[in-house]
Amino acid sequence: MLYKHAIIKDRGTKHKQSQVHRRGGGKLVAVKQFNRERESREVLLSFVKSIQERDIVTYEHSRRVAIYAQRLARYLGWSRREAYDLALAALVHDLGKTWIANDILNKSEALSEDERRTMERHPVIGARILTGCDVHPFYVETVLYHHESWDGQGYPIGLHGEDIPLSARILKVADVYDALTSQRPYKAAVSDGAARERLLKGAATSFDPTIVQAFFHLLDTYPDFRLPERVCAFPRHIPSIQYPSFLAGI
Repeated sequence: MLYKHAIIKDRGTKHKQSQVHRRGGGKLVAVKQFNRERESREVLLSFVKSIQERDIVTYEHSRRVAIYAQRLARYLGWSRREAYDLALAALVHDLGKTWIANDILNKSEALSEDERRTMERHPVIGARILTGCDVHPFYVETVLYHHESWDGQGYPIGLHGEDIPLSARILKVADVYDALTSQRPYKAAVSDGAARERLLKGAATSFDPTIVQAFFHLLDTYPDFRLPERVCAFPRHIPSIQYPSFLAGI
C-alpha cells in the first residue's frame, strides 16, 4: 500500500491527522506541524497551476469539485480551515491524470480493459507525486482514496464503508456529480435530475448515503449551489499561502 490510511470514523476525528499538535507534544512539534502544513499548501497550489497548463478540462472540473466539497464539508460541521484544506485536496484530486496519455483521457469510445486499468491508476499516481513532495498525509489520503466505494468495490485498494476517509467520501460525491453534469469531448452533460438519480442509485454501494443526502439537501435548499461549467477566473499570481479567490466563500 502506498500510504497506510488513518481510519476516520466520525466527524470528531475526520481531520485530526492534521491537528496532532493540538493534543499535546510541545511547541516545537506544533511549529514543525504548522510549517509542514504551510509547505504542503504551497506545493498543492503549484500543482494546480500545472494542471491548468496541462489540461484545462480537468482544471475546470477540479475547481468546481473543490467548491462543492468545501461547501459540503462546511455543512457537515467542518471548520473553515478544514474545509479549505479539503478544497485544496480536491483541486489536485486528478493530478495523476496529467501522466495519462490524452488519447485515453479524451477517447470518445468505451475504454479497452487495458485502458481502463491505466485510467484507474490515476489516484495512485497522484498520491505518489504528493508523497514524493512530502505533502501532508491528509491530502495524500484524500487523493488516493477518492475512487473507493462504500461497498468495498472501488479502487485502488477496495476500502469499505467508514474505513474510507471521510474527506475522500465527500470528494467522491462532489466529483461524480460534477462529472455527470459537465460536458466532455467524449460525452454530453446530463441534467441535474439524471445526476441525482445516479447518485441515489449508488447510495450505500458507490457512495456514503449520508453524504449523498447532505448533497441533495444543499442542492434543494440553495438555488445557487449548483455551479455553471465556468465558475470564475483563477488568479494570475498566487501569493504564498493564499487560497485561490474562488474558495473564499462559505
